[in-house]
Parts: sequence; C-alpha cells; structure tokens
Amino acid sequence: MKKVYANLLGEWVNLSDDEKCVMGPHKTSPFIWWEENAEIWSPNKKEEHTMYQQDYVQIHYKGKDYRINPIFIQIVED
Repeated sequence: MKKVYANLLGEWVNLSDDEKCVMGPHKTSPFIWWEENAEIWSPNKKEEHTMYQQDYVQIHYKGKDYRINPIFIQIVED
C-alpha cells in the first residue's frame, strides 16, 4: 500500500491519517491524487522574482489549508 507524506510546517505527516484530507485542484484523497497523475499547479513563468509563480500543491489537512512545493511530498510503499 502506498502512503503519501508531506512536510507541513517542518513536520512530516502521513496525509491518510486524516480521513478528510484532500489534495490538488480536484480535491481528491492523497492516494487518489497520487494514482491519478499527482497534479500540481505549474505556471508558465510570466513574472520573475515572485512566490506566486512557483509550483505548488494544495493540501487540506486536519482543517487547515496548505500550499507547499512538491519537493515536500514523499510516497512510501509498504
């Protein structure tokens, strides 16, 4: 079984620990997000030197919304 972990505010968490966790633009469960293309927001870099043009993944975890860079996601297979 695959598990999706994310580093949220400096702590690695298993996103499946929260049954209400959703990810990406289609707001799917972490497992479905991974299995169905692991979609991230990846803009064409129209503006330089701005955080708004960086790649990111939206995550809703334990009642809070996060926007993180994809490098802070790890997939672990048991």
